[in-house]
Amino acid sequence: MKAFTIVKPNEEIKEALLDKINNLTKPKGSLGVLEELALQIGMIQQTLSPTLAHPQNIIFAADHGIVDEGVSFSPKEVTWQQLSNFLHGGAGVNFLCRQHGFTLKIVDAGVDFDLPLHEQGIIHKKVRRGSRNYLHEAAMTEEEMHRCIEHGAEVVRCCHAEGTNVISLGEMGIGNTSSSSLWMSCFTETPLEACVGAGSGLDNAGVRHKYNVLKQALNNYRGDGSTLDHIRYFGGLEMVMAIGAMLQAAELKMVILVDGFIMTNCILAASKLYPEVLSYAIFGHQGDEIGHKLILDSMNVKPLLNLGLRLGEGTGAICAYPIVDSAVRMLNEMDNFAHAAITKYF
Repeated sequence: MKAFTIVKPNEEIKEALLDKINNLTKPKGSLGVLEELALQIGMIQQTLSPTLAHPQNIIFAADHGIVDEGVSFSPKEVTWQQLSNFLHGGAGVNFLCRQHGFTLKIVDAGVDFDLPLHEQGIIHKKVRRGSRNYLHEAAMTEEEMHRCIEHGAEVVRCCHAEGTNVISLGEMGIGNTSSSSLWMSCFTETPLEACVGAGSGLDNAGVRHKYNVLKQALNNYRGDGSTLDHIRYFGGLEMVMAIGAMLQAAELKMVILVDGFIMTNCILAASKLYPEVLSYAIFGHQGDEIGHKLILDSMNVKPLLNLGLRLGEGTGAICAYPIVDSAVRMLNEMDNFAHAAITKYF
């Protein structure tokens, strides 16, 4: 696996940041989460005047072999069809990117379809045409997993070279809540039944069937039990690319906006490899998938929003971006007591 150099932000600037935040013209702590975000971003960027530059949302797309077992409400072809929708600007993520000034990048990580190589707007990083069916075998080989991690990192390096210092990550892949449920159970030791939800719209009988299939897949697993082996065996190609992207973003000291259930499982997996990655993560929202609150609680992190979202694509993270922007603006645009000649009050 590619080695990343990820370190926690230097603590030396923390006292100065807190002093600046506490001396803005407001009662101490009165801007709540905005103050926490300002401190985190100032620490990431090692400055008292942080900035958010050229935000980008990367969607990694791939298909999943486990879909052959009927674990998803939506058919597999929706993956490539939705990519076309992204390109034509008609998806949920498109209007949010337009609204909040995000550049959208779409990456073919492993879509089981021959996407046109000339198609404008698709970054072609296909490792294989969909993952294998992990009911019977590992989703990918070690070599394929490492390629996914490197490809995800490469896309983020390109964004960074374009001047981006804040990045949102999303996914498109019918069946990826199944992989996420298995990762969640493996990495948090949460009973699988509590991790398995409706995905794109299963009814109660569908959720029970999905659970039974995933339980059998877990029973069939004969790997070494390591983090990397669980990532390889049950992961989606797009999810593993997202892990590489997150680790590279943290190495480059970028702010990482974490989306819903799938991307939360990706940052969880990334943190099992490099715990320091969490210092760079801001959790955008608590989604409506059954396991999302449980995994956020297990990580002891607080999401910014709870809007009942379960679309993926990075939509929840982008919705949360204005709050992150407000935190930075607070630090840069509010006056302090001394300059404004206001008596400090608490």
